[in-house]
Amino acid sequence: MNASWGSIVQYLLSFALVVGLLLGLLWAIKRLQLSSTFTRREQRLRVVETLALGARMKIALVRCDGREVLVGITPAQITPLGTWRAADAGAPLPPQGPATFPPEPDL
Repeated sequence: MNASWGSIVQYLLSFALVVGLLLGLLWAIKRLQLSSTFTRREQRLRVVETLALGARMKIALVRCDGREVLVGITPAQITPLGTWRAADAGAPLPPQGPATFPPEPDL
């Protein structure tokens, strides 16, 4: 009976050691990822803003090298919708009148 208790204690201590080593490894990986040695200081590409249009469709504003690109994203493709200099992004839009729509065809 003592041999079985001894083996159970040995298994439990081994299990605790493995769990402790895993937790220590996860902590070390997290610290390395947060350190400045692994992060890029200057990012050329950045997603400025996204807007979901449906369940699997969205538009995103992407900034790259001083340019902004508005892209439409679907599961099948990514389509550029417009592009401009990032400096123009803060400029106010000109005032627009009410929206006008073409007349509906007679059916």
